[in-house]
This record gives sequence, C-alpha cells and structure tokens, in this order.
Amino acid sequence: MKTTNYINTFIEVAEDCPVTEAEVPTPRGEAKTAASIQFETVIDHPYRFTSDDVLFKVYAIKNNINGAAALAAEREKFFSKGQPCMRASPLTKRYGWGVHSDASGKIALYALGSPEYKKLAKDKSVEHVKAMRSKRG
Repeated sequence: MKTTNYINTFIEVAEDCPVTEAEVPTPRGEAKTAASIQFETVIDHPYRFTSDDVLFKVYAIKNNINGAAALAAEREKFFSKGQPCMRASPLTKRYGWGVHSDASGKIALYALGSPEYKKLAKDKSVEHVKAMRSKRG
C-alpha cells in the first residue's frame, strides 16, 4: 500500500499561491469541491485524521462509496497506486493553508498569515516542504 502521509512535517503554501491570507474554500453550488471537503474534514478536527484519511474521504464522497465493506475494499484499491499528497491540495496551492503532520501522521491546518503559521514556518524541529506550484517555471 502506498501512502501520502508525512511525519513531523509542515507543508508550507506554494510559492505561487495567489492569496496573502488564507481563504475558506466554498462549494460550487450544491457540489462540494475537493478543497471544501478537505477543509471541512480537518479544520474542526485538528490532528484526528491522516492525509490518507482525508484524501480517501474526498474520493469516497465524489464516487458515492458507502458502507464499511465497500469503503475498506475501495481504500485498498485507491492506495494500491500512488496518489497526490497534500502538497498538491488546493488548500496549500490556492487557498493559503499550511498543513502540519504530527509524530503519528495526523494533520492540522494553519492559515497563512496567522501567528501559528509563522511559528511553524520557523520551527526547526519539523521538516519543511513547499506545496507544489500551480504553474511551471
């Protein structure tokens, strides 16, 4: 099984992120976006879910997968091949949210421009990676 989880890592927003302060992603009409599902899952439950949990939840919702047995089987199939991690998330690329993974791989969101984001960005006890750029070059 492949994983998207990081341990003791802070994913900083992309260098070409278009915002200077974090924005809350909004659904498009009735349909929730990947960003809005990720945000709603993590923002009120910091350090409860791993990146794998959050990314699979988006997949399950978008593909109408329900029931414990179906979810377990689909999750195994989903992670049998590599998946984009939170570095490729619209939260880190477009909306200005940093993602911190703790020692057990559980994640929390930190708003660009917040004191907590600034503190984590300077913390030498965690690994630092940047979110993927939206544009090449």
